[in-house]
Parts: sequence; C-alpha cells; structure tokens
Amino acid sequence: MEIVSVKPLLALLISAAASVLILFSGKRPNLREFWTVTAALVKTALVLSLYPWIRSGHTVVWKLGEIFPDTGMFLRVDALGFTFAAVASALWILTSVYSIGYMRSLKEKDQTRYFFSFALSLSATLGIAFAGDLLTFFIFFEILAVVTYPLVTHKQTDEAIKAGRKYLVYSLSAGGLLLLAILWTYHATGNLNFTPGGFLSGLKDSRMIFIIFFLFIYGCGVKAALFPLHAWLPSAMVAPTPVSALLHAVAVVKAGVFGILRITGFVFGPSVLKETGLGDALGMIAGFTILGASFMALAQENLKRRLAYSTISQLSYIILGSALASQTAYTGAVLHLGNHAMMKIALFFAAGAIYCRTHCENISDLKGLGYRMPFTFTAFTIGAVGLSGFPLFSGFISKWMLCMGAIDSHHGAALAIYLSSALLNLLYLLPIVIIGFSRSAKHEAVEEKPWTLWVPPIIAAAAVLAFGSVPAWIQIQKGLADLAAASVFMGGMP
Repeated sequence: MEIVSVKPLLALLISAAASVLILFSGKRPNLREFWTVTAALVKTALVLSLYPWIRSGHTVVWKLGEIFPDTGMFLRVDALGFTFAAVASALWILTSVYSIGYMRSLKEKDQTRYFFSFALSLSATLGIAFAGDLLTFFIFFEILAVVTYPLVTHKQTDEAIKAGRKYLVYSLSAGGLLLLAILWTYHATGNLNFTPGGFLSGLKDSRMIFIIFFLFIYGCGVKAALFPLHAWLPSAMVAPTPVSALLHAVAVVKAGVFGILRITGFVFGPSVLKETGLGDALGMIAGFTILGASFMALAQENLKRRLAYSTISQLSYIILGSALASQTAYTGAVLHLGNHAMMKIALFFAAGAIYCRTHCENISDLKGLGYRMPFTFTAFTIGAVGLSGFPLFSGFISKWMLCMGAIDSHHGAALAIYLSSALLNLLYLLPIVIIGFSRSAKHEAVEEKPWTLWVPPIIAAAAVLAFGSVPAWIQIQKGLADLAAASVFMGGMP
C-alpha cells in the first residue's frame, strides 16, 4: 500500500534550508553550529517518523513532477531507502557534533563553507535514498558529487586541490555513463521507476542488457570504489577527518553501493542476474576488490589511508551480496550498509581525535596513546573488532547473513572470499589497537579533550555493540533488511 505524505520532501529540504541559514550566519559561529545541529535533529526525527509505515510493509510517496511521458519524478520511501536514510541522518547528528569539536580544535579556516557544503551533501543523500525512479536518483547523485567537492578540497593545499579534481573527474565521467544507461533504459522499456524484482526481464537482446548493466555499474561503481575505479578515494583522505567520515560512512561511497543495490534489485532483478550471468560477472569484480583492497590496506602506514582501503574492501561485501541473487545474501547486504557505517565512522572519528591532539598520522606513532586517550581507543577497538566480524558486534550479524547467502546460492568462491577477508581485517586492524596500548612515554602530555571529539565515537561504538548484542535492536534492523530483500525476491510482496 502506498501512503502519500510530504514528510520525505520535508526531510530532504530541512538540511537544504539549514545550508542557507548557515551561510548567512558565517560571522556568528555559535548560531551557525546551532543551525547545523538543529537541522540534523529535525531531519532524523522526520525520517524516523516514517518507520511505523515502513515496518507495516507500506511505501511512502510524494510526486515532484513529470519530465518523460508516464514517468514522473517522485520520492518513494521503502524499506531499503528508509534504512539508508535512517543511517545517514542519525550519523549526521554525531558527525555535526564531532565536526564542531574538530574544526574548533584545529582552528580550521572557511568553516562556514564547510558546514554549508556539509548540509547540502546530506540533503542530496536523502534525495538518493528516497528517489522513486532512475531520473530522480541521477539528479541527486550528481548534486552529491558537486556539493562534496568543496569538502574534499577544503584545505586548499596543492594536494587537496589535486585530490578534488581527481574526485570530480571520476564522479562526473561516471555520471555521464549513468545518464546514458538511464536514457537507454527508457528508450528500451519506457519505464524508469524502481520496481521490486526489476523491470528488464522482458528484454531479449542479451548484448544490450549486458552493455546497459555495466554502464550502470560503472556509473555507481566509481562512488562505490570498485576496482579499478577506486583511485579517487585514498587520494581524498587529504580532506579533514569529518569529511572522510562523511565520504566513507554516511554519504558518497554509501550512495554508490546503495545505487548498486537499487540497480540489481529494482532495475534488473535477481532473475535477470541469474539468467544472463551478470550476477557472476559483478561478483567477480566485487570479490577482486574485497581481496585486493584488503592486501593494499596491509601495506599502508598512514592510518587514514589504511582505513580508506578497508572501506573499499568492505563496500564490496555489499556489492557481492547483491550479485549473488540470493534473498539471504541481499538481506546481509542491506544489513552491512548500516553496520559498516557505524563501525567505520567510529574508526574515522577516533583517527581524527588522535590527529587533533597529537598531529600523528602514521600507525607507528600511536604507541602508548591508548592509555592517554582511553575513550577514543576504546571506540576504535570496538569498531575494529566489529569490522573483523566477531560475535556480539554488529559486523558479525551482517557478515553471517552474507556467508549464509553464499552458501544458499552455492557460491563457494564467495564464501571463501568473505572468510579470507575476515582474516585480513584482523591483520590490518588489530595491530593498530596493539600498538596503541603498547607502553610508551612519548605521549605523556596528551589529554583527551574536548568532549565533542570523544563522545561521538563512543556513541557510534555503543551502537555497534547494541546492534550486535541487543535482540530488540537487532530485530529492528534485520526486520527492515528482510522487508527490503523480500520485496526484491517476491516481486513487491514482503
């Protein structure tokens, strides 16, 4: 059942409106930060108010306009879109508070531009999450690329500007191919609306299906950092740490994998993926990315770059899950969309807090900091252990479902990739924890302050524990993932 409501539009617009208020509050930092946090709280409340309808199996729609005949631009909130929006908006609250502490601690310049762009990026992210059709999705997808460019280049150093140009070239070229795929799809079907189970099964030209599919995957795969489209992401680590957290956990790369979940589940559908072998082809790319990025993470001495390659690997867990064309694996992929965001934001917040207090960027320089910054390193440890897939942490739940999905679909290679990657996660994350808690007098003068730098990672880490060990919390999250997967594999009948 569809419920017509303006709430999705209001949730989308609230941060856009806040960006204007932020811009005009540039000379009053306290007011600017008030608008930032207030918008985050209101946006999250609006998104969460949709939960009773989504939990009951309904969708919430709001029409924006019509460009192509019989294909209107509209917002449509289902279980998959709600999951992404809820994660992005809730984590925006933490990131807003953290950004205030980070920017003030380092006395960063151009803070108004930073918070302005940050608010716009969250507005675009919700547009992506709530898009009911390919055209609406594309418009917000490209807006996200443009409004995050000032964040990547925030420091205005030569390195930052070079990284921003690389990011923009990758993103906009991918956008061109994505638009081509959308126009071709409309020409072939006369339809652009996301349809549970897909709407391309009637196409008989296998060559055309193959080309359209990989245009879509390239278009979304750049933001999802699939190999070999990933090079922009490690370069973008030159940005301030809250931006890195935004890129990795809340907006950009999550928008890429969310797009692939939409394409595989709501444009092509599991039957087309199986019949054409496209699922196997996408699975091979994702599997190569998982293992390749994990090995590259092992070689990184810079903390943020190691976390960046970890993100590249973990994102492809989701993509591989969608490629398996298994309902269990798709459920695991949706779960990992949120779980990875919580774990990775805890890790990046911790890395940023360490940099603010010590200016240390290399892993070998962190020796002894675990005793001087116990809350920060506790949050990092929980994120690292969770990302490695230990029981009682949220990462275990989603990784277990992905492994079960690989077994259900008889993909032994996918199972081997997931298990091998779990071991590699331990090898590149736990040494950081061990080094941090090694005895050293080097950082004896370091203090863990202000609270805005250590409370957000602790809250994110607490969420990792809650969604991995509290039955009620697990059921809320898994219930949404089950609804999303059921709609795809049962043709809209959860």
